[in-house]
Amino acid sequence: LQDQFDNLEKHTQWGIDVLEKYIKFVKERTEIELSYAKQLRNLSKKYQPKKNSKEEEEYRYTSTRAFLATLNEMNDYAGQHEVISENMTSLITGELTRYVQELKQERKSHFHDGRKAQQHIETCWKQLEASKRRFERDCKEADRAQQYFEKMDADINVTKADVEKARQQAQLRHQMAEDSKAEYSSTLQKFNSEQHDHYYTHIPNIFQKIQEMEERRIVRIGESMKTFAEVDRQVIPIIGKCLDEITKAAESIDHKNDSQLVIEAFKSGFEPPGDVDFEDFTQPMKRTVSESSLSNSRGDGKSELKFGGKSKGKLWPFIKKNKGAGPEDFSNLPPEQRRKKLQQKVDELNKDIQKEMDQRDALTKMKDVYIKNPQMGDAASVDHRLAELGQNIEKLRLEVQKFEGWLAEVEGRLPMRTEQARRQSGLYEAQNTSAVNSCAQDRESPDGSYTEEQSQETEMKVPATDFDDEFDDEEPLPTIGTCKALYTFEGQNEGTISVAEGEMLYVIEEDKGDGWTRIRRNEDEEGYVPTSYVEVYLDKNAKGA
Repeated sequence: LQDQFDNLEKHTQWGIDVLEKYIKFVKERTEIELSYAKQLRNLSKKYQPKKNSKEEEEYRYTSTRAFLATLNEMNDYAGQHEVISENMTSLITGELTRYVQELKQERKSHFHDGRKAQQHIETCWKQLEASKRRFERDCKEADRAQQYFEKMDADINVTKADVEKARQQAQLRHQMAEDSKAEYSSTLQKFNSEQHDHYYTHIPNIFQKIQEMEERRIVRIGESMKTFAEVDRQVIPIIGKCLDEITKAAESIDHKNDSQLVIEAFKSGFEPPGDVDFEDFTQPMKRTVSESSLSNSRGDGKSELKFGGKSKGKLWPFIKKNKGAGPEDFSNLPPEQRRKKLQQKVDELNKDIQKEMDQRDALTKMKDVYIKNPQMGDAASVDHRLAELGQNIEKLRLEVQKFEGWLAEVEGRLPMRTEQARRQSGLYEAQNTSAVNSCAQDRESPDGSYTEEQSQETEMKVPATDFDDEFDDEEPLPTIGTCKALYTFEGQNEGTISVAEGEMLYVIEEDKGDGWTRIRRNEDEEGYVPTSYVEVYLDKNAKGA
């Protein structure tokens, strides 16, 4: 790793950060333990009986004395959590904080030595480069001087003095080149020696110290984690004794003794009263029925008959407006929308059942643990909650059965369609008559007229003559286009019309957003079909039928 100096510096800093993070974690744990202990002490104090009060008298019963013992044991239980906090603070937080300071100083020293060695080798390299460049320059100068001397010597016009001067200059440059060569060779040997020592002695020694420092840090954090667990483990026996004392107090409850104390406290000593004698007041009586009572009864009968009469208002299986909350079975909705609502309700109830069952399973496991390890808690303490969960699950299952029954009823009434038709259709078949009767809100007929249902009967059927009269009284609507039936539709409800797949019919009223289109086959046959069952061709210039 001699070339990974910077990465090692980053890694050792990360190691110190991890150690400081662990110290912070332990500090927060100690704060939680102190806060928990404080809350337990306050809880115990809150339920302690007040001196010279009526509550003190109540503690003569074995059950209330056991509760008082539980409060006292909870106080001791809180003390053990304070011990956990104190021990973690002294053995972990304090020790590690001091160790981190020492670690930072040691790390700083090692990396200072490393940088110093790095700077030294870089200086040696610069000296070598300077010596090399000087040697190169002197060699070039000597070569030029030699060439100049040879040129002067060959020229017959140059004096001997000039030639001698050139020769001496060439010899001087050669000598300087030889000196530079010797210096460069010496500097190179020195650098190679320094580089060898740097990479094979100095840096390995520094890195070895860094490695030992990092390994000590790792070992130290591991020891701290063991101490973290030991601090908890040391108080477990005392906490177990507290729980044993609570169990012992619970077992000391004597219901017979408490009942006897109640008897002794409230018995009066009076004897029960004797039998009451019979007193006979028999006298001859004549029973008559007054005229007023007879008339009142007749009047009541008439009012009941009038109340139960059928209304003559229009009754349509289509509801465009739904005011207020609908019925529980969603019978105020079209069949497919009703099916979706019912399915959603069934899914929600099943989720609720699953939640309740999960809670029951968890409590059952807890009870098994309590049975195997009584010191952890009283197994009977969860029986009441288990019983409640069982009742809740049973109620929810009955609800599911009820909604599934309605769902099966709706699914049985929906027409059989292909999967592609189901995807295309977002609107579905009309409601049946009973679904309309269950909705006590204002009704709106497909032609826009509103009627208010007043009949209180469970089921009410409008005679076909009344329904036909409504159409006879109205002017026939003009055709606004044609349509082709994509699927066969059995119009079994009031106001609908049956169509066969591929049949061509007249359109007399567009879909107004409720999913139904009003069509006509001939002068006597017209009604509503689901918009998704037909393909409409509107003609704005069409004349009335």
